[in-house]
Amino acid sequence: MNMPILERAVPVGFDEASPSHRFVVELLAQADIQLAGPRPWDIQLKVPGVIDSALSRGNLGLGESYMRGEWDAEQLDELFYRLMRAQLGQRIKPTQLMYYSLRSRLLNRQTIKRAWEVGEKHYDLGNDFYAAMLDQRMTYTCGYWKDAKTLDQAQEAKLDLICRKLELKPGMRVLDIGCGWGSFMAYAAEHYGVECVGLTISKEQAEFGQRLIKKGLPVEFRLQDYRNEHERFDSIVSIGMFEHVGHKNYREFMTVANRCLKDDGLFLLHTIGKNLSSTVTDPWIDKYIFPNGELPTLGKIMDAAEALFVVEDVHNFGADYDRTLMAWYRNFEAHWPTFKAQYGELFYRMWRYYLLSCAGAFRAREIHLWQLVMSKQGVLGGYHRVS
Repeated sequence: MNMPILERAVPVGFDEASPSHRFVVELLAQADIQLAGPRPWDIQLKVPGVIDSALSRGNLGLGESYMRGEWDAEQLDELFYRLMRAQLGQRIKPTQLMYYSLRSRLLNRQTIKRAWEVGEKHYDLGNDFYAAMLDQRMTYTCGYWKDAKTLDQAQEAKLDLICRKLELKPGMRVLDIGCGWGSFMAYAAEHYGVECVGLTISKEQAEFGQRLIKKGLPVEFRLQDYRNEHERFDSIVSIGMFEHVGHKNYREFMTVANRCLKDDGLFLLHTIGKNLSSTVTDPWIDKYIFPNGELPTLGKIMDAAEALFVVEDVHNFGADYDRTLMAWYRNFEAHWPTFKAQYGELFYRMWRYYLLSCAGAFRAREIHLWQLVMSKQGVLGGYHRVS
């Protein structure tokens, strides 16, 4: 659904001679963005104070004012692509972001108790809502678009790629840490003849998983934190869960994976990651989308795996997440009339901001999608990646 063309006007509440106006105009010009400009990525201000809020509170202020309808842009994804590609965020140091920086450095926000928050606030929104937005297998992670033309094809290609990277064989037992709605487990059981155990902290996902069990698939959902798992498996996979682990728990996560993996097994870690370790968790994403989430750098992952795993392969296909998010957004828009009465306009603008700002970030190569294959002792003769 295309947004209507917004009325072009002089930026609301701005004195064009003021230092703040000149600063913002000059800053945005470096990303080819205008206030009240004619292009679909230009910012249209509706009320005074939006820019001041963004300058003082960063993306938290910008996102909240968007949710309230105080500004708009026809193509949010393109707006954020330009903002991030020009690295404008590194030139603004909002004072209130110091709180989030200190909190992420000093506190363990992913303790066993806190870890359940993201399940309750995000993944438990409702299975019907996610079924409308995602592919037919309900796969809430990046698709693999190398030879795919549709979202269903991209997600199935991703699941098959993981199975082949893990070299799955009939009869193997596989642990899925953060199993979601069980799309990987169902695919691996159907196509590779393996048995799967999945860990989730979402009650909605665990209940949905019972449908797979009723189909006779050899899968088991365990509603528990990963730190409480001790059984050993032939292979381990974690797809889109590491973003919720937190840097204070990276080493413990790797320790759990090490103790649960048989000596000759493979571990595949599929995670979003960032370029700079100095950046903090986006406060808007933390507050409204993924509570207590944190993106790792490749270096942090390597440090956590030291002496526990040999990193056999690293595969970056983060550009595919842009296409995945845009496919989710189109599905969300198409089905929104069904959910409008239940969720309301504030949620609509929040979810739109989430999907499209993240698409812009992946497009700008500000964040990435990595698949790492690891072994406990090193694969004799070397590991050979499939594609």
